[in-house]
Amino acid sequence: MRVNPIKITKDMKVSDLIKEMGSSGVLGAGRTYRATELLSKMFKDPDMKIFFSIAGPLVPGGMRGIVVDLIKEGHIDVLITSGANLTHDLLESFGGNHYRDYGFDDEKLHESGMGRIGDIYTRSDDFEIFEKEITLILGEIANKKNVSSIQKLLYEIGARIKDENSIIRNAHLKGVPIYAPGIIDSMLGLQLWMFTQTREFILDAVADMNHLSDIVFQSQKVGAVILGGGLPKHYTLASNLLKGGVDAALQITLDRSEGGSLSGAPLEEAKSWAKARAGSNLVSVIGDVTIIFPLILAGALDF
Repeated sequence: MRVNPIKITKDMKVSDLIKEMGSSGVLGAGRTYRATELLSKMFKDPDMKIFFSIAGPLVPGGMRGIVVDLIKEGHIDVLITSGANLTHDLLESFGGNHYRDYGFDDEKLHESGMGRIGDIYTRSDDFEIFEKEITLILGEIANKKNVSSIQKLLYEIGARIKDENSIIRNAHLKGVPIYAPGIIDSMLGLQLWMFTQTREFILDAVADMNHLSDIVFQSQKVGAVILGGGLPKHYTLASNLLKGGVDAALQITLDRSEGGSLSGAPLEEAKSWAKARAGSNLVSVIGDVTIIFPLILAGALDF
């Protein structure tokens, strides 16, 4: 087959653009098309459970609504994320926001009570409200004395969130379990630690695997959507090692493979660990998640 030139026309749909990329079929364009095709197949397969992994500043980076819509539409069966994304979801749930266009003088930002994530900005005033509200919620949960795992804690938090645009609330309403194995490495984790200085509150991180392993073994097939790398990516793949690996996966990452990091590793490497099955459908796309995933998703929903 030959490489065909990509043709752009006025008023073309996203799905048409992605198909043109597939007509070219090579480099990033070809990978983007194959990832779109794979995601569409995953959504349409009634036997496939989708494990959705997010790392990096995706919630403050404008992708909160995308995750919520996927939960509402039944396209996510398991959510695995960093504690930071949960923190920023809660910050917005409590009335805070994420901001832009404040410049890059970090010393001046600090003096004015602002923090920076790339070109995204947060206000310390919003975090003060977050700290107050999450402490009240933790107090309510601690009084129940029946929370043993991180997943159960997040389920209970979701029951107490009023914001209809919250990831944690919508996951609670739809029965989508959230796993955050690195929760302590976040502002939410810091608040958990501070809470335990005056109240008895113990989380059993190992207990999450009891619940997650049941999902893995009860699933006929598992497909993974991995946005970014880090601990959420590894937890997604490693949990499926118990049953021979995922059946399909796509990942979008900016990390490189040369350093041997998991974040930059091609998905094919997972086959050597039985984290992905022999013959599994795997696609890696190199690039910024906030650009590429919305394109892939828009295309997949129209394929």
